Amino acid sequence: MHNFYHKSYPYTVEYEVEGEMKGIFNLPEWQPVSAPEIAVEKSSLTVITPKDYVLRYKQLLYSGNVVTKEEKALKIHQWQLNGEAARPNESYAPEWDDISTRVIIAPSLFEFGGYSGEMSSWQHFGKFMLSLYNGRDILPADVKAKVHQLTDHLKTNQEKIATLYRFMQDHTHYISIQLGIGGWQPLDATFVADKKYGDCKALSNYMVALLKEAGIKANNVLIKAGKDETDILSDFPSNQFNHVVVCVPNGKDSTWLECTSQTVAPGYMGSFTGNREALLVSENGSAIVRTPVYRKEDNLQIRHVKATIDGNGKLTANIITTSMGLQQDDLHSLLNNSSPDEQKKRLQRIFTLSNYEVPSFTYLENREAALPTVNETLELVANDYASITGKRLFLRPNIVSTYTTKLAETETRTHDIVCTYAFTDKDTVNITIPEGYGIESMPPPVKLNTPFGAYNTTYKIEGRSILLVRNYERNAGTFPAKDYPDFVDFYNKIYKADQARMVFVKKEE
Repeated sequence: MHNFYHKSYPYTVEYEVEGEMKGIFNLPEWQPVSAPEIAVEKSSLTVITPKDYVLRYKQLLYSGNVVTKEEKALKIHQWQLNGEAARPNESYAPEWDDISTRVIIAPSLFEFGGYSGEMSSWQHFGKFMLSLYNGRDILPADVKAKVHQLTDHLKTNQEKIATLYRFMQDHTHYISIQLGIGGWQPLDATFVADKKYGDCKALSNYMVALLKEAGIKANNVLIKAGKDETDILSDFPSNQFNHVVVCVPNGKDSTWLECTSQTVAPGYMGSFTGNREALLVSENGSAIVRTPVYRKEDNLQIRHVKATIDGNGKLTANIITTSMGLQQDDLHSLLNNSSPDEQKKRLQRIFTLSNYEVPSFTYLENREAALPTVNETLELVANDYASITGKRLFLRPNIVSTYTTKLAETETRTHDIVCTYAFTDKDTVNITIPEGYGIESMPPPVKLNTPFGAYNTTYKIEGRSILLVRNYERNAGTFPAKDYPDFVDFYNKIYKADQARMVFVKKEE
Protein backbone atom coordinates (compact mmCIF):
# COMPACT_ATOMS: atom_id res chain seq x y z
CA MET A 1 0.00 0.00 0.00
CA HIS A 2 1.11 3.55 -0.73
CA ASN A 3 0.14 6.81 0.93
CA PHE A 4 -0.46 9.68 -1.46
CA TYR A 5 -0.73 13.31 -0.44
CA HIS A 6 -2.30 15.68 -2.91
CA LYS A 7 -3.83 19.12 -2.51
CA SER A 8 -6.64 18.79 -5.07
CA TYR A 9 -9.34 16.16 -5.29
CA PRO A 10 -10.28 13.93 -6.94
CA TYR A 11 -7.04 12.61 -8.39
CA THR A 12 -6.14 9.40 -10.21
CA VAL A 13 -3.57 6.82 -9.16
CA GLU A 14 -2.38 4.35 -11.79
CA TYR A 15 -0.63 1.12 -10.78
CA GLU A 16 1.33 -1.31 -12.89
CA VAL A 17 2.53 -4.39 -11.02
CA GLU A 18 4.86 -7.07 -12.35
CA GLY A 19 6.01 -10.16 -10.52
CA GLU A 20 7.80 -13.40 -11.31
CA MET A 21 7.00 -16.75 -9.72
CA LYS A 22 8.75 -20.08 -9.94
CA GLY A 23 6.00 -22.67 -10.10
CA ILE A 24 2.28 -22.17 -10.43
CA PHE A 25 0.97 -23.61 -7.17
CA ASN A 26 -0.29 -20.14 -6.25
CA LEU A 27 -1.78 -17.85 -8.88
CA PRO A 28 -2.80 -14.25 -8.15
CA GLU A 29 -6.34 -13.15 -7.40
CA TRP A 30 -7.93 -10.13 -9.08
CA GLN A 31 -9.97 -7.88 -6.81
CA PRO A 32 -10.17 -4.50 -8.57
CA VAL A 33 -11.91 -2.71 -5.70
CA SER A 34 -9.93 -3.45 -2.57
CA ALA A 35 -12.18 -1.91 0.09
CA PRO A 36 -15.29 0.24 0.68
CA GLU A 37 -15.16 3.96 -0.09
CA ILE A 38 -12.75 3.43 -3.00
CA ALA A 39 -13.74 4.16 -6.61
CA VAL A 40 -12.00 2.54 -9.56
CA GLU A 41 -11.86 4.12 -13.02
CA LYS A 42 -10.41 1.09 -14.78
CA SER A 43 -8.85 -2.21 -13.79
CA SER A 44 -8.09 -5.33 -15.79
CA LEU A 45 -6.61 -8.78 -15.43
CA THR A 46 -4.91 -10.48 -18.37
CA VAL A 47 -3.69 -14.07 -18.18
CA ILE A 48 -1.59 -15.42 -21.04
CA THR A 49 -1.00 -19.19 -21.19
CA PRO A 50 0.12 -21.76 -23.74
CA LYS A 51 -2.74 -22.64 -26.05
CA ASP A 52 -3.15 -26.15 -24.65
CA TYR A 53 -2.93 -25.06 -20.98
CA VAL A 54 -6.11 -25.51 -18.93
CA LEU A 55 -6.64 -22.38 -16.85
CA ARG A 56 -9.24 -22.80 -14.13
CA TYR A 57 -11.04 -19.69 -12.90
CA LYS A 58 -14.04 -18.61 -10.87
CA GLN A 59 -15.81 -15.28 -11.33
CA LEU A 60 -17.43 -13.69 -8.29
CA LEU A 61 -19.87 -10.81 -8.80
CA TYR A 62 -18.36 -10.14 -12.22
CA SER A 63 -21.10 -8.85 -14.49
CA GLY A 64 -19.48 -9.62 -17.82
CA ASN A 65 -17.92 -12.64 -19.46
CA VAL A 66 -14.25 -13.43 -19.77
CA VAL A 67 -12.81 -12.41 -23.14
CA THR A 68 -10.60 -15.10 -24.66
CA LYS A 69 -8.56 -15.11 -27.82
CA GLU A 70 -5.70 -17.05 -29.37
CA GLU A 71 -2.51 -15.66 -30.82
CA LYS A 72 -0.16 -18.20 -32.38
CA ALA A 73 0.73 -20.68 -29.61
CA LEU A 74 -0.80 -18.56 -26.84
CA LYS A 75 -4.23 -18.24 -25.27
CA ILE A 76 -5.27 -14.92 -23.67
CA HIS A 77 -7.92 -14.47 -20.96
CA GLN A 78 -8.98 -10.98 -19.98
CA TRP A 79 -11.32 -9.43 -17.41
CA GLN A 80 -11.99 -5.71 -17.09
CA LEU A 81 -13.88 -3.37 -14.77
CA ASN A 82 -14.69 0.25 -15.66
CA GLY A 83 -16.21 3.14 -13.73
CA GLU A 84 -16.85 1.43 -10.43
CA ALA A 85 -18.26 3.94 -7.95
CA ALA A 86 -17.25 3.86 -4.30
CA ARG A 87 -19.57 1.96 -2.00
CA PRO A 88 -20.28 2.97 1.60
CA ASN A 89 -18.60 1.34 4.55
CA GLU A 90 -21.58 -0.11 6.45
CA SER A 91 -21.63 -1.55 9.94
CA TYR A 92 -22.48 -5.24 10.24
CA ALA A 93 -21.82 -5.70 6.51
CA PRO A 94 -20.62 -8.97 4.96
CA GLU A 95 -16.89 -9.47 4.56
CA TRP A 96 -15.61 -7.45 1.62
CA ASP A 97 -14.53 -10.60 -0.23
CA ASP A 98 -18.18 -11.72 -0.23
CA ILE A 99 -19.60 -8.55 -1.81
CA SER A 100 -16.87 -7.34 -4.16
CA THR A 101 -15.90 -8.34 -7.69
CA ARG A 102 -13.19 -10.98 -7.76
CA VAL A 103 -11.71 -13.46 -10.19
CA ILE A 104 -9.86 -16.43 -8.69
CA ILE A 105 -7.52 -18.38 -10.96
CA ALA A 106 -5.86 -21.72 -10.32
CA PRO A 107 -3.97 -24.38 -12.24
CA SER A 108 -5.07 -27.92 -12.88
CA LEU A 109 -1.68 -29.64 -13.21
CA PHE A 110 1.24 -27.98 -11.46
CA GLU A 111 4.76 -28.50 -10.16
CA PHE A 112 6.09 -26.99 -6.97
CA GLY A 113 9.45 -27.55 -5.29
CA GLY A 114 10.12 -30.71 -7.28
CA TYR A 115 6.69 -32.20 -6.52
CA SER A 116 3.98 -32.58 -9.16
CA GLY A 117 0.28 -32.40 -8.41
CA GLU A 118 -3.21 -31.64 -9.56
CA MET A 119 -5.91 -29.50 -7.97
CA SER A 120 -8.90 -30.02 -10.23
CA SER A 121 -10.58 -31.71 -7.24
CA TRP A 122 -10.11 -31.68 -3.49
CA GLN A 123 -9.20 -35.37 -3.63
CA HIS A 124 -6.34 -34.57 -6.01
CA PHE A 125 -5.24 -31.60 -3.92
CA GLY A 126 -5.21 -33.79 -0.82
CA LYS A 127 -3.20 -36.44 -2.63
CA PHE A 128 -0.54 -33.84 -3.42
CA MET A 129 -0.44 -32.77 0.23
CA LEU A 130 -0.05 -36.40 1.32
CA SER A 131 3.02 -36.67 -0.92
CA LEU A 132 4.59 -33.79 1.00
CA TYR A 133 3.91 -35.49 4.35
CA ASN A 134 4.89 -39.01 3.31
CA GLY A 135 7.45 -40.60 5.64
CA ARG A 136 7.66 -37.58 7.95
CA ASP A 137 5.73 -39.05 10.89
CA ILE A 138 8.52 -41.26 12.33
CA LEU A 139 9.17 -40.64 16.02
CA PRO A 140 12.47 -41.31 17.82
CA ALA A 141 12.53 -44.28 20.19
CA ASP A 142 12.55 -42.23 23.38
CA VAL A 143 9.44 -40.30 22.36
CA LYS A 144 7.65 -43.53 21.40
CA ALA A 145 8.43 -44.88 24.86
CA LYS A 146 7.15 -41.66 26.42
CA VAL A 147 3.86 -41.96 24.51
CA HIS A 148 3.24 -45.41 25.97
CA GLN A 149 4.29 -44.32 29.45
CA LEU A 150 1.76 -41.47 29.29
CA THR A 151 -1.18 -43.29 27.69
CA ASP A 152 -1.09 -47.09 28.07
CA HIS A 153 -2.84 -46.93 31.44
CA LEU A 154 -5.57 -44.55 30.26
CA LYS A 155 -8.98 -46.03 29.52
CA THR A 156 -10.44 -43.75 26.83
CA ASN A 157 -9.18 -42.19 23.63
CA GLN A 158 -10.27 -38.75 24.86
CA GLU A 159 -7.97 -39.07 27.88
CA LYS A 160 -5.11 -40.14 25.62
CA ILE A 161 -5.73 -37.29 23.17
CA ALA A 162 -5.79 -34.67 25.93
CA THR A 163 -2.68 -36.11 27.60
CA LEU A 164 -0.62 -36.21 24.40
CA TYR A 165 -1.84 -32.77 23.38
CA ARG A 166 -0.62 -31.30 26.64
CA PHE A 167 2.67 -33.17 26.25
CA MET A 168 3.07 -31.60 22.81
CA GLN A 169 2.22 -28.14 24.19
CA ASP A 170 4.69 -28.49 27.08
CA HIS A 171 7.60 -29.67 24.93
CA THR A 172 7.36 -27.59 21.75
CA HIS A 173 6.94 -24.00 20.65
CA TYR A 174 5.88 -22.32 17.44
CA ILE A 175 8.29 -20.87 14.87
CA SER A 176 7.03 -19.80 11.44
CA ILE A 177 8.68 -21.35 8.37
CA GLN A 178 7.46 -20.05 5.01
CA LEU A 179 10.32 -20.46 2.52
CA GLY A 180 9.57 -22.28 -0.76
CA ILE A 181 8.29 -25.83 -0.41
CA GLY A 182 9.00 -25.41 3.32
CA GLY A 183 5.86 -23.32 3.43
CA TRP A 184 3.88 -26.49 2.74
CA GLN A 185 6.05 -29.49 3.61
CA PRO A 186 6.43 -30.10 7.34
CA LEU A 187 9.64 -30.65 9.23
CA ASP A 188 9.64 -34.34 10.11
CA ALA A 189 8.48 -35.56 13.52
CA THR A 190 11.99 -36.56 14.61
CA PHE A 191 13.25 -33.02 13.95
CA VAL A 192 10.42 -31.52 16.03
CA ALA A 193 11.01 -34.01 18.86
CA ASP A 194 14.72 -33.15 18.90
CA LYS A 195 14.62 -29.37 18.36
CA LYS A 196 11.37 -28.72 20.27
CA TYR A 197 9.96 -26.31 17.68
CA GLY A 198 8.07 -26.17 14.39
CA ASP A 199 5.48 -24.24 12.45
CA CYS A 200 1.78 -25.10 12.24
CA LYS A 201 2.21 -28.00 9.80
CA ALA A 202 5.26 -29.41 11.59
CA LEU A 203 3.59 -29.31 15.01
CA SER A 204 0.36 -30.76 13.60
CA ASN A 205 2.29 -33.54 11.84
CA TYR A 206 4.11 -34.23 15.13
CA MET A 207 0.79 -34.41 16.98
CA VAL A 208 -0.58 -36.85 14.39
CA ALA A 209 2.55 -38.99 14.89
CA LEU A 210 2.12 -39.00 18.69
CA LEU A 211 -1.48 -40.11 18.34
CA LYS A 212 -0.56 -42.76 15.79
CA GLU A 213 1.92 -44.27 18.25
CA ALA A 214 -0.92 -44.43 20.82
CA GLY A 215 -3.12 -46.25 18.29
CA ILE A 216 -5.32 -43.26 17.47
CA LYS A 217 -5.92 -42.23 13.87
CA ALA A 218 -5.73 -38.49 13.23
CA ASN A 219 -5.52 -36.25 10.16
CA ASN A 220 -3.85 -33.02 9.21
CA VAL A 221 -6.37 -30.38 8.15
CA LEU A 222 -5.67 -27.38 5.91
CA ILE A 223 -7.61 -24.31 6.98
CA LYS A 224 -7.97 -20.58 6.37
CA ALA A 225 -7.28 -19.20 9.82
CA GLY A 226 -8.03 -15.74 11.16
CA LYS A 227 -10.57 -14.18 13.50
CA ASP A 228 -12.49 -12.46 10.69
CA GLU A 229 -11.84 -14.91 7.85
CA THR A 230 -14.75 -16.20 5.76
CA ASP A 231 -15.33 -19.66 4.32
CA ILE A 232 -13.22 -20.91 1.47
CA LEU A 233 -14.75 -21.35 -1.99
CA SER A 234 -15.47 -25.03 -1.52
CA ASP A 235 -16.71 -25.44 -5.12
CA PHE A 236 -13.36 -24.26 -6.54
CA PRO A 237 -10.49 -26.55 -5.48
CA SER A 238 -7.39 -24.40 -5.11
CA ASN A 239 -4.89 -23.23 -2.56
CA GLN A 240 -6.95 -21.08 -0.20
CA PHE A 241 -5.26 -22.07 3.05
CA ASN A 242 -2.80 -20.46 5.46
CA HIS A 243 -2.76 -22.83 8.44
CA VAL A 244 -2.84 -26.49 9.54
CA VAL A 245 -4.68 -28.07 12.48
CA VAL A 246 -5.41 -31.66 13.53
CA CYS A 247 -8.67 -33.60 13.57
CA VAL A 248 -9.26 -36.92 15.31
CA PRO A 249 -12.33 -38.13 13.38
CA ASN A 250 -15.23 -39.56 15.35
CA GLY A 251 -18.40 -38.42 13.59
CA LYS A 252 -20.08 -35.55 15.42
CA ASP A 253 -17.71 -36.08 18.35
CA SER A 254 -14.51 -35.48 16.39
CA THR A 255 -11.73 -33.80 18.37
CA TRP A 256 -9.98 -30.76 16.90
CA LEU A 257 -6.53 -29.64 18.02
CA GLU A 258 -4.80 -26.28 17.49
CA CYS A 259 -1.13 -27.25 17.76
CA THR A 260 0.54 -23.83 17.60
CA SER A 261 -0.77 -22.74 21.00
CA GLN A 262 0.90 -23.77 24.23
CA THR A 263 -2.08 -22.71 26.32
CA VAL A 264 -5.38 -23.40 24.56
CA ALA A 265 -7.63 -26.18 25.87
CA PRO A 266 -7.60 -29.53 24.03
CA GLY A 267 -10.46 -29.77 21.56
CA TYR A 268 -11.10 -26.02 21.36
CA MET A 269 -10.84 -24.08 18.10
CA GLY A 270 -12.20 -20.66 19.09
CA SER A 271 -12.65 -17.72 16.76
CA PHE A 272 -9.31 -18.25 14.97
CA THR A 273 -10.26 -21.54 13.30
CA GLY A 274 -13.80 -22.36 14.44
CA ASN A 275 -16.96 -22.52 12.30
CA ARG A 276 -15.42 -22.67 8.82
CA GLU A 277 -14.74 -25.10 6.03
CA ALA A 278 -11.38 -26.87 5.85
CA LEU A 279 -9.70 -29.66 3.88
CA LEU A 280 -9.20 -32.86 5.87
CA VAL A 281 -6.27 -34.64 4.22
CA SER A 282 -6.70 -38.42 4.15
CA GLU A 283 -5.33 -41.36 2.19
CA ASN A 284 -8.93 -42.59 2.04
CA GLY A 285 -10.02 -39.48 0.14
CA SER A 286 -9.55 -35.88 1.21
CA ALA A 287 -12.74 -33.90 1.75
CA ILE A 288 -14.11 -30.55 2.85
CA VAL A 289 -15.29 -30.57 6.48
CA ARG A 290 -16.52 -27.91 8.90
CA THR A 291 -14.78 -27.09 12.15
CA PRO A 292 -16.79 -26.79 15.40
CA VAL A 293 -19.56 -24.21 15.63
CA TYR A 294 -20.00 -22.50 18.98
CA ARG A 295 -23.63 -21.68 19.75
CA LYS A 296 -25.01 -18.82 21.79
CA GLU A 297 -25.40 -21.05 24.84
CA ASP A 298 -21.71 -21.99 24.48
CA ASN A 299 -20.57 -18.38 24.25
CA LEU A 300 -21.93 -17.45 27.65
CA GLN A 301 -21.01 -14.60 29.99
CA ILE A 302 -22.45 -14.55 33.50
CA ARG A 303 -21.78 -11.46 35.61
CA HIS A 304 -22.67 -10.75 39.24
CA VAL A 305 -22.23 -7.24 40.61
CA LYS A 306 -22.58 -6.35 44.28
CA ALA A 307 -22.20 -2.62 44.91
CA THR A 308 -22.77 0.09 47.49
CA ILE A 309 -23.15 3.85 47.04
CA ASP A 310 -22.22 6.22 49.85
CA GLY A 311 -23.69 9.60 50.72
CA ASN A 312 -21.35 11.39 48.30
CA GLY A 313 -22.29 9.23 45.30
CA LYS A 314 -19.13 7.11 45.42
CA LEU A 315 -19.61 3.55 44.18
CA THR A 316 -17.68 0.51 45.43
CA ALA A 317 -18.40 -2.73 43.62
CA ASN A 318 -17.30 -6.35 43.61
CA ILE A 319 -17.73 -7.86 40.14
CA ILE A 320 -17.47 -11.57 39.34
CA THR A 321 -17.63 -12.51 35.65
CA THR A 322 -17.54 -16.00 34.15
CA SER A 323 -16.81 -16.09 30.41
CA MET A 324 -17.11 -19.24 28.28
CA GLY A 325 -16.42 -20.22 24.68
CA LEU A 326 -15.78 -17.40 22.27
CA GLN A 327 -16.47 -14.87 25.03
CA GLN A 328 -13.27 -15.97 26.80
CA ASP A 329 -10.98 -15.89 23.73
CA ASP A 330 -9.67 -12.36 24.29
CA LEU A 331 -9.30 -12.94 28.02
CA HIS A 332 -7.37 -16.16 27.42
CA SER A 333 -5.01 -14.28 25.11
CA LEU A 334 -4.69 -11.47 27.65
CA LEU A 335 -3.86 -13.81 30.52
CA ASN A 336 -1.28 -15.81 28.60
CA ASN A 337 0.39 -13.01 26.65
CA SER A 338 0.19 -9.93 28.88
CA SER A 339 1.73 -8.79 32.13
CA PRO A 340 -0.40 -7.90 35.19
CA ASP A 341 0.28 -4.22 34.46
CA GLU A 342 -1.09 -4.61 30.92
CA GLN A 343 -4.10 -6.47 32.28
CA LYS A 344 -4.80 -3.62 34.69
CA LYS A 345 -4.48 -1.03 31.91
CA ARG A 346 -7.14 -2.91 29.97
CA LEU A 347 -9.47 -2.89 32.98
CA GLN A 348 -8.93 0.87 33.34
CA ARG A 349 -10.34 1.54 29.86
CA ILE A 350 -13.02 -1.05 29.11
CA PHE A 351 -15.86 0.27 31.29
CA THR A 352 -17.98 3.25 30.28
CA LEU A 353 -17.37 5.15 33.50
CA SER A 354 -15.82 8.61 33.58
CA ASN A 355 -13.80 8.26 36.75
CA TYR A 356 -12.97 4.88 38.22
CA GLU A 357 -10.19 2.70 39.58
CA VAL A 358 -9.67 -1.07 39.79
CA PRO A 359 -7.76 -1.59 43.08
CA SER A 360 -7.64 -5.38 42.77
CA PHE A 361 -8.39 -8.13 40.27
CA THR A 362 -7.77 -11.86 39.81
CA TYR A 363 -8.27 -14.36 36.98
CA LEU A 364 -8.75 -18.10 37.07
CA GLU A 365 -8.79 -20.27 33.95
CA ASN A 366 -10.43 -23.68 33.62
CA ARG A 367 -9.02 -25.57 30.63
CA GLU A 368 -10.42 -28.92 31.73
CA ALA A 369 -14.09 -28.17 31.02
CA ALA A 370 -15.78 -29.09 27.74
CA LEU A 371 -15.59 -25.38 26.90
CA PRO A 372 -12.73 -23.26 28.26
CA THR A 373 -13.78 -20.81 30.96
CA VAL A 374 -12.22 -17.72 32.53
CA ASN A 375 -13.37 -16.36 35.89
CA GLU A 376 -12.62 -12.71 36.55
CA THR A 377 -13.02 -11.14 40.00
CA LEU A 378 -12.38 -7.45 40.47
CA GLU A 379 -13.03 -4.54 42.77
CA LEU A 380 -14.18 -1.31 41.15
CA VAL A 381 -14.34 2.13 42.76
CA ALA A 382 -16.01 5.05 40.94
CA ASN A 383 -16.16 8.49 42.48
CA ASP A 384 -19.32 10.49 41.72
CA TYR A 385 -21.01 7.48 40.09
CA ALA A 386 -24.32 8.65 41.49
CA SER A 387 -25.26 12.28 41.05
CA ILE A 388 -26.73 14.03 44.09
CA THR A 389 -28.60 17.26 43.45
CA GLY A 390 -30.51 18.77 46.34
CA LYS A 391 -32.75 16.06 47.73
CA ARG A 392 -32.40 13.77 44.74
CA LEU A 393 -30.00 10.96 43.92
CA PHE A 394 -29.62 9.88 40.28
CA LEU A 395 -27.94 6.61 39.23
CA ARG A 396 -27.71 4.11 36.39
CA PRO A 397 -28.31 0.62 37.81
CA ASN A 398 -26.51 -1.08 34.90
CA ILE A 399 -22.97 -0.32 36.03
CA VAL A 400 -20.66 -2.17 33.60
CA SER A 401 -22.65 -4.16 31.02
CA THR A 402 -23.85 -1.29 28.89
CA TYR A 403 -24.32 -1.39 25.13
CA THR A 404 -22.47 1.73 23.97
CA THR A 405 -23.18 2.04 20.23
CA LYS A 406 -26.18 3.95 18.95
CA LEU A 407 -26.83 3.05 15.30
CA ALA A 408 -27.79 5.68 12.75
CA GLU A 409 -31.54 5.48 12.12
CA THR A 410 -31.41 7.30 8.77
CA GLU A 411 -28.81 5.08 7.11
CA THR A 412 -29.79 3.76 3.68
CA ARG A 413 -28.79 0.12 3.69
CA THR A 414 -27.08 -1.45 0.68
CA HIS A 415 -25.75 -4.75 2.01
CA ASP A 416 -27.23 -7.55 4.06
CA ILE A 417 -26.73 -7.50 7.83
CA VAL A 418 -24.25 -10.05 9.16
CA CYS A 419 -23.84 -11.04 12.82
CA THR A 420 -20.88 -13.39 12.84
CA TYR A 421 -21.41 -15.30 16.06
CA ALA A 422 -24.08 -15.78 18.69
CA PHE A 423 -23.69 -15.24 22.41
CA THR A 424 -25.58 -14.88 25.69
CA ASP A 425 -25.02 -12.37 28.50
CA LYS A 426 -26.64 -12.79 31.91
CA ASP A 427 -26.22 -9.99 34.47
CA THR A 428 -27.37 -9.67 38.05
CA VAL A 429 -26.70 -6.36 39.79
CA ASN A 430 -27.34 -5.63 43.50
CA ILE A 431 -26.84 -2.01 44.63
CA THR A 432 -27.23 -0.68 48.16
CA ILE A 433 -27.97 3.05 48.31
CA PRO A 434 -27.46 5.42 51.28
CA GLU A 435 -29.94 5.61 54.15
CA GLY A 436 -32.92 7.92 53.92
CA TYR A 437 -33.77 7.76 50.20
CA GLY A 438 -36.97 6.52 48.62
CA ILE A 439 -37.68 5.77 44.96
CA GLU A 440 -39.18 8.60 42.93
CA SER A 441 -38.94 7.13 39.43
CA MET A 442 -37.55 3.99 37.87
CA PRO A 443 -37.34 2.59 34.33
CA PRO A 444 -40.03 0.19 33.17
CA PRO A 445 -39.05 -3.42 32.49
CA VAL A 446 -37.99 -4.07 28.91
CA LYS A 447 -38.68 -7.20 26.91
CA LEU A 448 -37.56 -7.54 23.28
CA ASN A 449 -37.74 -10.61 21.08
CA THR A 450 -36.62 -10.27 17.45
CA PRO A 451 -34.93 -12.36 14.74
CA PHE A 452 -31.68 -10.60 15.70
CA GLY A 453 -31.85 -11.65 19.34
CA ALA A 454 -33.62 -11.12 22.63
CA TYR A 455 -33.21 -8.70 25.51
CA ASN A 456 -34.97 -8.19 28.80
CA THR A 457 -34.44 -6.27 32.02
CA THR A 458 -36.35 -6.30 35.28
CA TYR A 459 -35.97 -4.13 38.40
CA LYS A 460 -36.85 -4.72 42.01
CA ILE A 461 -36.43 -2.39 45.00
CA GLU A 462 -36.58 -3.52 48.62
CA GLY A 463 -35.66 -0.88 51.18
CA ARG A 464 -32.18 0.37 50.28
CA SER A 465 -31.50 -2.49 47.86
CA ILE A 466 -31.82 -2.34 44.05
CA LEU A 467 -31.89 -5.55 42.02
CA LEU A 468 -31.36 -5.46 38.25
CA VAL A 469 -31.58 -8.64 36.17
CA ARG A 470 -30.49 -8.28 32.54
CA ASN A 471 -30.42 -10.98 29.87
CA TYR A 472 -29.19 -10.37 26.34
CA GLU A 473 -28.96 -12.94 23.54
CA ARG A 474 -27.58 -12.25 20.09
CA ASN A 475 -28.40 -14.52 17.19
CA ALA A 476 -25.87 -15.26 14.47
CA GLY A 477 -26.88 -15.10 10.83
CA THR A 478 -27.37 -13.03 7.71
CA PHE A 479 -30.42 -10.78 7.55
CA PRO A 480 -31.76 -8.91 4.51
CA ALA A 481 -30.88 -5.25 4.04
CA LYS A 482 -34.59 -4.31 4.11
CA ASP A 483 -34.67 -5.35 7.78
CA TYR A 484 -32.08 -2.76 8.76
CA PRO A 485 -34.64 -0.34 10.30
CA ASP A 486 -35.80 -3.15 12.60
CA PHE A 487 -32.17 -4.01 13.39
CA VAL A 488 -31.48 -0.38 14.32
CA ASP A 489 -34.65 -0.25 16.42
CA PHE A 490 -33.64 -3.39 18.35
CA TYR A 491 -30.16 -2.16 19.21
CA ASN A 492 -31.18 1.40 19.95
CA LYS A 493 -33.79 0.12 22.39
CA ILE A 494 -31.03 -1.88 24.08
CA TYR A 495 -28.85 1.22 24.16
CA LYS A 496 -31.66 3.22 25.76
CA ALA A 497 -32.49 0.51 28.30
CA ASP A 498 -28.85 0.11 29.33
CA GLN A 499 -28.49 3.85 29.90
CA ALA A 500 -31.73 4.12 31.91
CA ARG A 501 -31.55 5.89 35.25
CA MET A 502 -33.34 5.74 38.57
CA VAL A 503 -34.19 8.77 40.70
CA PHE A 504 -34.39 8.63 44.49
CA VAL A 505 -35.52 11.44 46.76
CA LYS A 506 -34.43 12.17 50.30
CA LYS A 507 -37.18 11.40 52.76
CA GLU A 508 -38.35 14.18 55.07
CA GLU A 509 -37.10 13.66 58.60
